[in-house]
Amino acid sequence: MSMSKGSNAPVPTTALRVELGWRSGTGVPDADASALLLVGGKVRSDADFVFYNQPAHSSGAVRHEGKRDAGGRVTDSLLVDLARVEPAIETIVLAASSDGGSFGRVPDLYIEVRDAAQGTVVARFDSTGATVETAFVLGEFYRRQGAWKFRAVGQGYGSGLEGLATDFGIAVDEPQRASAPAPAPAPAPATWPAAPAAPSQHPTMPAFPATVPPPVHQAPPPPPPAPPVAPVRLTKVTLTKAAPSVSLSKQGGTSGALRVNLNWEVRKQFSGWGSKRGRAVALHNDLDLDLCALFELADGRKGVVQALGNAFGALHQPPFIHLDGDDRTGAVASGENLTVNLDHKNDFRRILVFVTIYEGARSFADLHATVTLQPQFGAAIDFSLDECTVPSTVCALALITNNGGDLVVQREARYLVPERGVSPQRTVDYTYGWGMNWTPGRK
Repeated sequence: MSMSKGSNAPVPTTALRVELGWRSGTGVPDADASALLLVGGKVRSDADFVFYNQPAHSSGAVRHEGKRDAGGRVTDSLLVDLARVEPAIETIVLAASSDGGSFGRVPDLYIEVRDAAQGTVVARFDSTGATVETAFVLGEFYRRQGAWKFRAVGQGYGSGLEGLATDFGIAVDEPQRASAPAPAPAPAPATWPAAPAAPSQHPTMPAFPATVPPPVHQAPPPPPPAPPVAPVRLTKVTLTKAAPSVSLSKQGGTSGALRVNLNWEVRKQFSGWGSKRGRAVALHNDLDLDLCALFELADGRKGVVQALGNAFGALHQPPFIHLDGDDRTGAVASGENLTVNLDHKNDFRRILVFVTIYEGARSFADLHATVTLQPQFGAAIDFSLDECTVPSTVCALALITNNGGDLVVQREARYLVPERGVSPQRTVDYTYGWGMNWTPGRK
């Protein structure tokens, strides 16, 4: 059913796929689908915003499915289950934002609502006449007398995804800007030196003036301010269990070097995993962690980059991954670093970044670690590891997969326990199906 701007139609089913589509080509900007769940025209919190960096609503009603490219047509889809929409939600806004240019350069832009089970088209709106807009509200689901309807909207924004999100009540994390220096204060007029203040009667407490006694009754102190709400990040992304993956290209990471950093701190200092008189013991002072990467190239070649065996890799020839060195401190400024050459991203099929304990402990227990992926020309992606509760000596950190030319970063944060006599590297291989042969190695 093709619709005109402003028209509406009933929605005959609750399980729907909303498809944003356009025709690809040279110089055509990329576009992204998003959804906002509204009460009274605004989101209740930033959690009601579903987009590429926050791909699922907590209710399960809306989920960002991702892009497909077939035959010169690109689609970005949202799965919507109206049966799971919370009763308070009145409207679900369906939006599009462009990346790399305005919608005036995006041909054949449309939004289509399909029955998720049958694949049949429920409603379609072809958006025409775009010029400088970089975001659009293309349509919306809304409640009317207990039933859901779809409306074709077609409202454009020149301020992009940030402007659209802010308009509906989203707090956006804006890049830090240097503030202008404050003007120098005017010189104070010359005065005689003031008389020195009388010393306090108590070395750590200020003395009250003799002529002003302290009040007998004091008003209760004001309540502490509410903690600030973390804004939605349209740039830097923190991966979590609820939102574990992100597109590198969406963060600007399409070329240059991608630096993967692992830093850590030890909460306790013990001597090894096990038990001693009923007491669990964990990490040693001389903990040595090794950042490693399994790689599979597009031509089928596989291998590992690690300090063990001096397999440090290479940045400008296969495998286009290089380990910078071997750090034992875990300091934020250094830590373990691994670099991936994104200029050769099409040569990668998948990369698994993992960390092993080389010496100093038998488990990651009581270790606090943070992983940061920093593209040279894009925003950073970071995440923390969960607490380790098993005798693990190897942790899979992140899986980077080539998805149609776009590298997608998946947070793993997965502690593995090797079987007796099996190395940590081989354990990772078995778990992720790399299929390599392993021999003992030394640093």
